[in-house]
Amino acid sequence: MIIRLVLGDQLNIEHSWYRQESQQDYVYVMMELNTEVNQPIMHIQKVVGFFAAMRHFAATLTELGAHVKYFKLTDHDNQQDLLANIAQVAKDLNASSFEYQLPDHWQIYQTLKNSQSVLGIPVKHYDSEHFYATLTQIAAWGADSKYQLMEHFYRMMRREHHVLMEGSKPLGGQWNFDGDNRKKWKGDPPIPDAYSANNIVENLVEELQHSNIKTFGSITSDTFIYPIHRDQALAQLQHFLTHNLAYFGSYQDAMHTQHTLLFHTNLSFALNSKLLSPKEVVDAAIAHYHDHSDHINITQIEGFVRQIIGWREYMRMMYWNHYKHFTQSNYFDHQEKLPEVYWTGESRMHCVSQCAQNSLSNAYAHHIQRLMILGNFALMMQTDPKAVDDWYLGVYIDALEWVQLPNTHGMSQFADGGLIATKPYIASASYVQKMSNYCQSCSYDPSTKTEENSCPLNSLYWHFLYINREKLSTNPRMGLMYSLLDKIDETTLKSIVDRASHLIKVRNL
Repeated sequence: MIIRLVLGDQLNIEHSWYRQESQQDYVYVMMELNTEVNQPIMHIQKVVGFFAAMRHFAATLTELGAHVKYFKLTDHDNQQDLLANIAQVAKDLNASSFEYQLPDHWQIYQTLKNSQSVLGIPVKHYDSEHFYATLTQIAAWGADSKYQLMEHFYRMMRREHHVLMEGSKPLGGQWNFDGDNRKKWKGDPPIPDAYSANNIVENLVEELQHSNIKTFGSITSDTFIYPIHRDQALAQLQHFLTHNLAYFGSYQDAMHTQHTLLFHTNLSFALNSKLLSPKEVVDAAIAHYHDHSDHINITQIEGFVRQIIGWREYMRMMYWNHYKHFTQSNYFDHQEKLPEVYWTGESRMHCVSQCAQNSLSNAYAHHIQRLMILGNFALMMQTDPKAVDDWYLGVYIDALEWVQLPNTHGMSQFADGGLIATKPYIASASYVQKMSNYCQSCSYDPSTKTEENSCPLNSLYWHFLYINREKLSTNPRMGLMYSLLDKIDETTLKSIVDRASHLIKVRNL
């Protein structure tokens, strides 16, 4: 008997494992571990989402005639340890060998790489058959300095996989339409209803409560909209293509108080749990674009493809090639605690409160809310990047370390010193006004810097530039910001610095 491990983010029923004619020689082992849901503390929707999807996947394998050993969190024989559980199954079944798909988590990869010495039986690994790039490829690309820049990586991936190409040229005449992807949504076009999988989750929630698993956030069957099996994920993809793709690119950076998703896909949980593959998503989107090119323009499809082939695959490459740096670096030496709004959703700052509440209620926020509101605020408040990493990993249902760590630690907090981003992503109230309606109902004034009711983002922005001049002023992308800083008179600058220093100390804004 051969044991095969299926991790909670390897729910790919299309994998070649399951296309083999006979499944009788294999036992598929799946497990819910308390160490996976309490380090760090996680949103209840994230725990429920993965456990529900795992259980459904196990049932699907059983229906296909496969043998499955599934360790529920509360099972008495669950030793709450990956190798201990596998070793026990191997002993019980007198297993001849152990097989696994390459994991996407660094520490699990190290554990499984050394598993043969623990298990005492032959061990074999397989590709997860999910990403465009293999681990061997991204190791090679990681040694090439030109692919460290996301735009260069993105263009290489387009060429390599012939995505949105006309021969050797990009479809539409240019590689990137990001400049056309920054429209503010002002009420038109209408926002389509969000896709909801309509899963009943109360029983699993009750089971977790009885297990004394500590979580945060909220959940009901009405608010839990995520797919837990492949058919639902495919339906979610089709919903996006039919209703959202035509406007996705233009409004992907927009934010609004009345709409959580706007035109976003919300497909990242289905992708990151491997219910869907990135290639089938990209291929389906491009096919839909070509079939509806009369009303879907190139800026919409390119903006969508860039998120998957460019950003998602790039983050994975950087994670594997720079893991230790991401876990150890703290470029600005920030040491402050995470502001309470991230746990309560309560703040006079409407933009921060809105995005934090959205995250706590839905285990979701789109990329600009994560980067330019919550990430921006945490960075300028000098928050310890490890605390920011832990919160992002815990709160978002789609946050797995391989994609979360380089994105949060590098792009959002610039704690890596510039491996991911070419400059820190910081912004004042003017950016929030440009991309959202948050400022309209905020008690703070977005137009001033030093008054008692001035938007905190304004003084924090200039204070950040002021105190980090030595590290940032030679960055060519920061030149304009520092030229503007130098035009602020000394009296005003002192007032800005004093106000920001006070805000950072108070932390409850």
